[in-house]
Amino acid sequence: MSSKNTTILIAALSVFSLLIVTGCESDAQTGALIGTAAGAGIGQLAGGHTESTLIGAAVGGGIGYILGNEQDKQKSEAEMAGLRHEMNSVTVHVTNSNGSIIAVRLQRSGPGYIGPRGEYYPTLPTEEQLRPVYGF
Repeated sequence: MSSKNTTILIAALSVFSLLIVTGCESDAQTGALIGTAAGAGIGQLAGGHTESTLIGAAVGGGIGYILGNEQDKQKSEAEMAGLRHEMNSVTVHVTNSNGSIIAVRLQRSGPGYIGPRGEYYPTLPTEEQLRPVYGF
């Protein structure tokens, strides 16, 4: 193994060691790191010299970043949809005749609320209004 290859191997191992120890904050960063390492390896195998290694690293890092960034966007959109759902729901606790409590989750729909069984309430229903449907 030449000294160039040894240097590249040590650098690659250092990058992977840092990844394991520190981790990445986003899929874009992780994708860029993995893409850079893979691209450098492929570039070295294909060309056998520093220039091909650097080109491979640059291309791999760019592609990895783009793919990881798309995953970050999808996660962010899913999280926002979940937050919107949470913000548009309310839970009313209904106390039953035996003292047990049942949580009834209502979804806001325009000015009113929709119950778990699909029933519509024009305003936020009280515990007394929900007891005949969900309590005992």
